[in-house]
Amino acid sequence: MRIVIVGGSKFGVATADQLIEKGHEVVLIDKDREKLERLSEHMDCGMIQGDGSSPNTLREAFGSEDDVLIALTNASDDNILTAIVARSVGFCRVIPQIVSAELLDVCVELDLKDTITPHVTVARSLCRALEDDTELARDTNLTGDLRLLRLDVPAHTAGSTLADLDLPPDCRAVAVVRDEKESFAQEDETLSEGEEILFAVHSDQVQALKDLFAKA
Repeated sequence: MRIVIVGGSKFGVATADQLIEKGHEVVLIDKDREKLERLSEHMDCGMIQGDGSSPNTLREAFGSEDDVLIALTNASDDNILTAIVARSVGFCRVIPQIVSAELLDVCVELDLKDTITPHVTVARSLCRALEDDTELARDTNLTGDLRLLRLDVPAHTAGSTLADLDLPPDCRAVAVVRDEKESFAQEDETLSEGEEILFAVHSDQVQALKDLFAKA
């Protein structure tokens, strides 16, 4: 996968390092030329000096319609603008980091469904750890061959039940999200367009599951 990251922040660099380690092609965009020169000494990725919200800069970074863009500057409004411009350039997926909670509603209005909200996520994890008396250091993400994948129910599967779907063999529906309320997934429940389903799926079958839920 080819991923363009806008913002050479600590978060941006850490994300780039992880993606490079996983074998992805990464392009890092930042306004600070000196910072990019320092990073180039130990990072094996493409680097572009420029304004990540500029159409010209994003067109220079754009490779194909399969490219993903992640906006990780420390300014939420810049990240939103970058995501909008990137979507118009042709990136298949845009993911802005939103630090200002009041701008989340703006993202909804602009149909930016993929957002990173680090402060909200960390605060929620802290509250859950305190309430459930669990360890904050314990990683609850799947780190082996299984992945957690949350997918929207498209129109062509609405009216079907989970049992009706031709799911990949190593895939299990875990939860259904309706109006931001979560419930355990039941094989016989009827699905509606706009709902979301959380799956646990083997990494080899992630694309097959995505294809099943792709909008016609």
